[in-house]
Amino acid sequence: MDFRDIILRLLLTVVMGGIIGAERQIHRKSAGMRTHILVCLGSTLMMLISLFIYDTFKDEVNVDPGRIVGHVISGIGFLGAGTIIVTGGSIRGLTTAATLWVTAAVGLAVGCGFYLAAGITTLIILLALIWLEPFEEKFLSKDRKEEMDSNSHSEKV
Repeated sequence: MDFRDIILRLLLTVVMGGIIGAERQIHRKSAGMRTHILVCLGSTLMMLISLFIYDTFKDEVNVDPGRIVGHVISGIGFLGAGTIIVTGGSIRGLTTAATLWVTAAVGLAVGCGFYLAAGITTLIILLALIWLEPFEEKFLSKDRKEEMDSNSHSEKV
C-alpha cells in the first residue's frame, strides 16, 4: 500500500463518517459529526495498522489481520453503551449506539480497501436514519402506544 492509497482511505473515511454524523447532529443526537468521524477514522486506522502488521510480519510469525477488527467492534460497543439512557420505561440513544457501531464497520471496510461495501453501507445507513423515522412515527408509534396502554391497563387490574 502506497502513501496515496493511505491518504485516500483516511480522507474517504472522514467523508463517510462525517455524512453519517451530520445526520445525527441535525437531529441533535448525543453523538454527532465529530464523534462519527473519529469512530470511522479510528477504525480505518486500526485496519490499516492490522494490514501493515500482517504485511510486515507474515513471513516471520503467525499473524491474524482479523484479530484487531474483532477488538475494534467490541470496543465500540462500550462507546455505544455510553450513549444509551434508560429512564423509567423508555430507552433513548439506541439508534445512535447502533450508528456508532456500524460507522466503525464502515471505517474498517474503507481501511481494507472495500470501498464499494463501505459506500453502499453508508447510503443504507442514511436511508434507514432519514426515511425510516417518518415511517416509524406514522405506523409503529400507534402500535407502541396501544401496546403501552394495554400494558398499563393490565397492571392496574
